[in-house]
Amino acid sequence: MRVKQKKPDWIRLKIQGSKNQQAVESMLANMHLNTVCQEANCPNKMECYERGTATFMILGKHCTRNCKFCNVTTKKPLPLDPNEPLHLAQAVEALGLKHAVVTSVDRDDLEDEGANHFAECCRKIKELNPNTTVELLIPDFHAREELLDIVLDSKPDVLNHNVETVEEIFDDICPQSNFTHSLRVLEYAKEKGFVTKSGMMVGLGETEEMVLGTMQKLRDVGCDMLTIGQYLQPSVKHIEVAEYIHPDQFEFYRVKGLEMGFKRVESSPFVRSSYHAEALNE
Repeated sequence: MRVKQKKPDWIRLKIQGSKNQQAVESMLANMHLNTVCQEANCPNKMECYERGTATFMILGKHCTRNCKFCNVTTKKPLPLDPNEPLHLAQAVEALGLKHAVVTSVDRDDLEDEGANHFAECCRKIKELNPNTTVELLIPDFHAREELLDIVLDSKPDVLNHNVETVEEIFDDICPQSNFTHSLRVLEYAKEKGFVTKSGMMVGLGETEEMVLGTMQKLRDVGCDMLTIGQYLQPSVKHIEVAEYIHPDQFEFYRVKGLEMGFKRVESSPFVRSSYHAEALNE
C-alpha cells in the first residue's frame, strides 16, 4: 500500500470563482455541452474559464473504460446527441476561440467507437469558425485504421492522443487500454501528414529512466508536441499519488524533450494535455 503523500507548497492552488466562469458554465449547460474541465476536475478550470476557454468533451458524460486516475464516470453511456456537433460549433463561436480542443469519453459500445461523431464535430467547428484551428484529443479506437481515417478525413489541425503514463506501469493504470495501440495512433496520424501531440502524467510510481524511455518512444513515432504534468488524485476512490515531482524535474524533462526533437514541450506540475493548447499550436 502506498503511503499518502503530503502536498508540497508548489502543488497548492488558490481556488476562486469568477463572473466569467459562471457565464461560460451557464452557456455550456444551456447548449447541453460537457467539458473535461468539469468532468475530470481539472486544476486549471478557473484559470481557463477566466480566459473564456474550455476543452469540450463529446460523446456523453459516461465512459466505457475505468482508468485508475480518471475522474470521468464509468457507466453505461446514453445515446449520442445528434445536435452536439452544431451546439459545439456555436459555443466555439460564442467564446471567440482561436483554437478549439475537443476530447471525449471512450465509447467502446459503439460500432465506430465515436469516430464519425468526432469527425462531424470537427467539420461543424470549421464550418462556423473558419479561422479557428481544431485540436482533436482522441481515444485509441483500438488503433483501427479505418476509424482513424474517419477522424483524420475531417482535417484536424492537431491530432492529440495521450499515452497517459510510462509503458512499464501502463497496464496497471489503464487496464482496458493498450500502450502499443496508443503509439500506433500517433504513428499512423504522422504517416498521414498530421501534426501530432501526446501527454503523460508523472507521480504514479515511475522512474526518471522510464519517463525518458517513454518520451523517446513517442519521438520514434514522430510525435511533435508533448505535455507532462503531475498526477493529482481526484478522489479517495482513485489511485493515490506515489510522489509529488519537483518543478526542477519537470524542467529537466522539458529540456530533454527538446533535445530529443519535440517541437514543443510543456512540462510543469499543473500542465494538462489541453492547458494553453493554443500556445502549443503556435
